Amino acid sequence: MSQQNKILVTGSAGLVGKELVSQLLQQGNSVIALYHQTPLDINHVNLQKVQCDLLDVVTLEEAMKDIDYVYHCAGLVNFTSDNKKKLYKINVEATANVINASLHRGVKKLVHVSSVAALGRMRENVSIDENMQWTVETGGSVYGYTKYLGELEVWRGIAEGLNAVIVNPSIILGAGNWNDGSTAIFKKVLNGLNWYTEGITGFVDVRDVCKAMILLMKSDIESNRFILNAENSSFKEVLFQIADCFKINRPAKKANSKLSEIVWRLESIRCFFTRKEPLITKETAQAALAKVNFDNSKFINLFPDFKYYTLKETIENTCQILKKNG
Repeated sequence: MSQQNKILVTGSAGLVGKELVSQLLQQGNSVIALYHQTPLDINHVNLQKVQCDLLDVVTLEEAMKDIDYVYHCAGLVNFTSDNKKKLYKINVEATANVINASLHRGVKKLVHVSSVAALGRMRENVSIDENMQWTVETGGSVYGYTKYLGELEVWRGIAEGLNAVIVNPSIILGAGNWNDGSTAIFKKVLNGLNWYTEGITGFVDVRDVCKAMILLMKSDIESNRFILNAENSSFKEVLFQIADCFKINRPAKKANSKLSEIVWRLESIRCFFTRKEPLITKETAQAALAKVNFDNSKFINLFPDFKYYTLKETIENTCQILKKNG
């Protein structure tokens, strides 16, 4: 991949998309940044921002003209059952459209951002690797199911001749939208979150996710998937570290399974009347209690010089940026 090639990034205004565009521009690349409603707040001589609904195949085909490489970062992360149709539209249908346009336009390579949720992450007492497949028993959420179906569209494109690679990040941490995604965890802690769980899952810095994606794009690797995960840690430890960075009291109360069952049901009732998105759902409550470990050795074995930021470094960096931005 040379700097003269044209690179397209979908979902450029999101946490991963924005960081990826920044890294690509720093390396001297020419980037086409697709966005749905709000463009990313970056201006650069080598950056072109293009508004595009990925469900509009005509507009998408036009945006993909003369593109050499594609990073498909667009996706919806949501664990509310009411959003099934929207999740399917964005995570499955939009991905299918990107794959079709890439095939039609003769794209040289595509890197698709999936999730560990697509692997069927609800498995305890077993280390999850890239050989795992989503099942009804291990899926845990509609979100995970749609990410799994989105991956199937990528594999279908590979079968039709597309050079593509899939990445499965764990929970991505970074200074994104204060009110959305994983960054909202920092806001909840700062606002006085008083509960924690001892569930375990994987965490990874958004900067590392993007560095890994660029490495995979530049490599000869194709028709493969990779878990991107820096550390497996308890939610308790993560919440405590965030509180320490903000110099506020740590969450003091441990939530068990019975309490979680009550909380998500009460939250569901509250949102029925307020018409607002629930802060806790059945899926997120179950995930917060599960103890899941992700195996990142496949990627590290191929790129032995790659070093992940530690979880402590990631949390400290994110807190510093959020405090700087007010």
